[in-house]
Amino acid sequence: MVIGMLIAFAVVLYVEGHAKDKEDLRAHIAPSVERPLIPAHRPLSAEEMIWAKAAWQYFVNNTQPSGLVNSVDKFPSSTMWDTGSYFMALISAQRIGLIQQDEFDQRISNALTALAKLPLFDNKLPNKAYNTQTLDMVNYINQSSTKGIGWSAIDISRMMVPLNILVWNYPQHAVEVNKVISRWQLDKLVVDNQLQGSMIDDKTQLISLHQEGRIGYEQYAARTLQLVGVNASKALDYTAHLRFVNVEGIQVPDDDRVSQKEGANTFIVSEPYILTGLELGFDHYSSELAWRVFKAQENRFHRTGIYTSVSEDHVDQAPYFIYSTLHYSGEDWAVITDKGIRVDKLRQLSTKSAFSWYALWRTPYSQQTRAQLNQLMDPSKGWYSGTYEINNKINTSLNANTNGVVLESLAFINGGKLLCAACLQVEQSVSTIDK
Repeated sequence: MVIGMLIAFAVVLYVEGHAKDKEDLRAHIAPSVERPLIPAHRPLSAEEMIWAKAAWQYFVNNTQPSGLVNSVDKFPSSTMWDTGSYFMALISAQRIGLIQQDEFDQRISNALTALAKLPLFDNKLPNKAYNTQTLDMVNYINQSSTKGIGWSAIDISRMMVPLNILVWNYPQHAVEVNKVISRWQLDKLVVDNQLQGSMIDDKTQLISLHQEGRIGYEQYAARTLQLVGVNASKALDYTAHLRFVNVEGIQVPDDDRVSQKEGANTFIVSEPYILTGLELGFDHYSSELAWRVFKAQENRFHRTGIYTSVSEDHVDQAPYFIYSTLHYSGEDWAVITDKGIRVDKLRQLSTKSAFSWYALWRTPYSQQTRAQLNQLMDPSKGWYSGTYEINNKINTSLNANTNGVVLESLAFINGGKLLCAACLQVEQSVSTIDK
């Protein structure tokens, strides 16, 4: 009995201490005094429309007869994340008047028809990658894989954003959307209210399941899953694994979990914060944390004179995809591969990141940074991924994610957040209940 009482007392102390820690964290997310309001939307200027047309040209050039679009220029493969980028680019292009309604409807129908045909990993959820010509499951170098390589909860959650927009704002496509997601076992994306991914073990060829996501990405994905009734409340909580690290004099959000555990890296990039703002709209936490991520990049510019706007990006040389971070494994401004290998020479001024901050907070620095990108536009191909810091050379990667986010940024300037008001009302009622 005494031992039981001691254990119970220890549990109470732990719970109270943990609750106090979370309250302390919430107190540290107080609004920054200098954080500006999101600017009011306005019509695009003539120059901004030229930027948008260039971004849309990427998708014109890379649309396959299947209805899907290549992740990277002339490379017939795509992930669910990049397919989401195509859908968001298409919605953005329609909203700012780049394409007519009949082209929009035809492209949406073609793409949804393709998604409805995709073979599913383990007959449950979309595979991590597909050949955009054959619709076969493939690995990341586009080699056919009959069994597939697993699913990504975060990638699939990103697809939920445009699919929700279609249902609420373009109801003529609701039946087609239902044909797609009715095949997907979305409940498999969450276990114990956290995101769950899957993969194939290279040696045993057995399927393994694992917790997926880190701060920023988790909350972005969990908010989108809420819209289709999938509860990932632990992943939604910014304070669950939040800690702060000092980067350029700013307390920026970091994740307290160990990097590389279960294959996940713990790093700080712009991507999940800018997409949350552009697509879903900021709440109190995401707005403040996003502002700090932006402000640390501005402070680096003031310290070094180097225009800084970093995120995950495709690059035109091995390893072909990098995460340019504010902080990783004790080091500021590290650039890493998905395996955690340092490739700092590939740090770049990211086109999509600079465009997004320009849309979200029209500060002198965000406007100056976006102005550094003018050389990166090719009207016949789209926007290149960025410029390398080390030599100021253009990163000549042309890809769906860069050009999709450019279009999203311009659509945000023109009309505000891209997710429909009706969807937000549903989300807000869920958030109220959760609070």
